[in-house]
Amino acid sequence: MKKGIHPTYQEVVFMDVNSGFQFLSGSTKTSKEEIIWKDGKTYPLIKVEISSDTHPFYTGRQKFSDRGGRVERFYEKYKNTRK
Repeated sequence: MKKGIHPTYQEVVFMDVNSGFQFLSGSTKTSKEEIIWKDGKTYPLIKVEISSDTHPFYTGRQKFSDRGGRVERFYEKYKNTRK
């Protein structure tokens, strides 16, 4: 591996902003925010919109609210086309 061309790989904490679920993983992403993890060490904090804790594929149901009202707009648009 050539030196100086690869990003720094480090441990970071990812936090799902919808549920508050946090997990520690390795990544090349960086952040100005930091958090103290369960082991007492400080790690960069990366906030994500969706994770395995809130994704319907993993949970089998939707855990977070529909913030944009997309479902309601869809039903309103197509309410007369239902048979």
